Formats: sequence, C-alpha cells, structure tokens
Amino acid sequence: MITLFTMLLYSKFVFSVKSDENIFLATALVGNTGNLGIPLGIALFGEESVPYTSIMNIANIFFMYTVSIYFFAREKYSLKDSIKSIFKIPVIWFALLALLYNYFGFKIPDNLEFALQMGAYSSLTLQLIIFGAYLYSVRLKTIDWNLSLQISFVKHILLPVIGIVFIILFTNFNSFISSIIIMQLLMPLAVNNVNFSVLYSAKPSLVAATILVSSFVFIVLLHFYIEILNYLFK
Repeated sequence: MITLFTMLLYSKFVFSVKSDENIFLATALVGNTGNLGIPLGIALFGEESVPYTSIMNIANIFFMYTVSIYFFAREKYSLKDSIKSIFKIPVIWFALLALLYNYFGFKIPDNLEFALQMGAYSSLTLQLIIFGAYLYSVRLKTIDWNLSLQISFVKHILLPVIGIVFIILFTNFNSFISSIIIMQLLMPLAVNNVNFSVLYSAKPSLVAATILVSSFVFIVLLHFYIEILNYLFK
C-alpha cells in the first residue's frame, strides 16, 4: 500500500493517457506469487517456505481482485460501479470460503479434492493460452516502452526496496522469513493481469507486452536479487 500511494503521487506526471495510468496502477504490484513464487521458494528455501509463500500468495490474490480490479474498471465505470464490480468477481467469495474452510479444519473428500485439482490445472492452462493469444500480436516496435519500463521499475526496484526498508526498520522477522517475503515481492507480473484487461477491454495486448518485459527483467536481475538477499539476510 505504501508503494501504491507512491505510484499514485507520480503516475499523473509520467502518463498523458488515462488508460495507461490505470494499467500502470492496476498491474505493477501484482506478481506471479503462485505459479512461480511458490516453486521458486521451494527451490531456494526448501519446502519449509511453502506456508509463507502461500500466505503471500493469498495476500496477492486479495489485492489483485480488489485494488487491481478497481483500477481496471474505473476507466469505464463510476466509482460506485467500479467498487460494485469487485464484489461480482467469484474468486473473492470462493477465497473467503476456502480460508474459512481451512480455518475450521474441515477436510475435503479425496474425490472432490482430485476434481478441484483438475479444475485448478485446467485454469492455469487456459490462462497461459489467453496470454499466448494476446502475446502473439505483440511486436517490439509496438511495445509501449514507457509503460512497460515504468511498471518493471516499480515491480523490480521500488517495491522490493520499500519492502526491505520496511522489514529492517519495523519488523523483527528472522532472515529466513525476510528473504521469502522479499523474494515474493520480486516476482514478475502475473498472467492474470491479461485476464483482467480482457474483461475490462483495457488494451490486453499492451498488458501482455508489459508481462513479457517484466519477465525478461526478472530473469536478468535474478542472480543479483539472490546475492543481495544473501548479503542483507545472512
């Protein structure tokens, strides 16, 4: 939220088109904390990291389906209708139901759990198909580099720096938890951003391009990220 407030302060000065500003505010903080963050956490920190990466992923989901939805919707809807659109998204209600189900310790029958897993894997495949369909139309000459690089700056520089400063100054987390949190903040943009842009007709090909650029920046910087984490949280 600190990073979002910072983005709100300077976004009006770097974007002359309102739709680009909305895409910037909606996507820049939504990372791929699930499909990429959890497996990478296991690779770097072992299976002990799963509870922490999962919590971060849940927080990311709620941010994505509230704040991001609002910014995607506000270009075409009033403030009231933008907020109402948040509550029309089924994921919010099912996520709350899942948290309550887990909190009270209910067990899902094996057959039902298998069906839910198949649905989850299918949805991941569909997300990637949608992403690929819009990425196909992207050309280097058509990429909005100002938007893409501004988003990558926030996602891979500003957000991690604010996260590190906040953890060092205001928490007593040990090095293990601190490293996991920062790693999740570093994840490239989530493919879900394309789904939202399609839903609200917010330049999906442009959003797909920003995800491509963010993923490339992440790959380039990953080694340096790991070295910085090792130095700060030994």
